[in-house]
Amino acid sequence: MPSIYEAIKADHDEHRALLETIGGTEGASEERKEAWSKFYHEVKSHAAAEEETFYSKLISKTWGQDSARHSVSEHKELDDLMEELNDMDMSSSGWLQKFRTLEHDYLHHIDEEEDEVFTRAKEEIPESEISGYGDRFLKRKEEERKLVEEKKEDSLED
Repeated sequence: MPSIYEAIKADHDEHRALLETIGGTEGASEERKEAWSKFYHEVKSHAAAEEETFYSKLISKTWGQDSARHSVSEHKELDDLMEELNDMDMSSSGWLQKFRTLEHDYLHHIDEEEDEVFTRAKEEIPESEISGYGDRFLKRKEEERKLVEEKKEDSLED
């Protein structure tokens, strides 16, 4: 049973590897398409599960409210960039340029989470309060993975 920190960090490590793979591909190659699709679905389900488990716990603490709001705001910005990339031609230079922006912003976001947010949360939230959250996160992420396309369709209707 991983802790919430271990579960989120494992996802971040996978996301870093996918970003590297995508950045090392060219044009609309199958490798880029596959890596992008995996990254897109993984990050979407990860962010939703993280907000519903980890950030909901942070926001219950006075000191964690600003931190949680900041991270959720960054999730929205990253989500918008991913949707823009989905609507662009992967073989265009504009796609790669926007991808580099996403890559930079996402790496900044996850580094900030791991270095600052996790450190403070570990100091302030007793293990007894957050025990089992790693499993909750993983379960919620699986549920969210099934909803990614449905949520995308819903947002198009708005």
